Amino acid sequence: MLGVPNSRNLNLIFRKKELMNERSHSLKKIRPVIATARISDAMSIEEYFQNKTLRPVLKLQNPLLLDVFKNYIKKHKNSYYSLSIEKRFVYIENAIQKDIKFRNSLKGMIIGQFTVEEYQDYIQNSSALNKRMMNMVVERLKNQIQFFENEALV
Repeated sequence: MLGVPNSRNLNLIFRKKELMNERSHSLKKIRPVIATARISDAMSIEEYFQNKTLRPVLKLQNPLLLDVFKNYIKKHKNSYYSLSIEKRFVYIENAIQKDIKFRNSLKGMIIGQFTVEEYQDYIQNSSALNKRMMNMVVERLKNQIQFFENEALV
């Protein structure tokens, strides 16, 4: 009879769910706690997702994001280093907002750290969350611009 799971199929289904729960637990366990990330019933769904998921994931991925941007600068002939500080901020914004391949690569690094449940929440409003996510990455890189200064000296 089609559609009726046998015991082998049920075992596979339960094992898959077990692995998904294990993955979710492991992902959440390695994320840093952000004491300043407030959660309340009064906030929007996007703000809740930002504070509950995006901030910890971005903090976890910070070393990778810095290295990826350093490599982006290098791949673009180090022109970043000849710019004034103000133009470096614009360079960071343009790299993330206008270079679609680079932007999608960054999104993948972040989304890949979501649990399945978080991904289900994310796809409900991906446009607004992508905008928040990329704005947060831009601000994170701008706030750590000194990381790239050391590279200019090497």
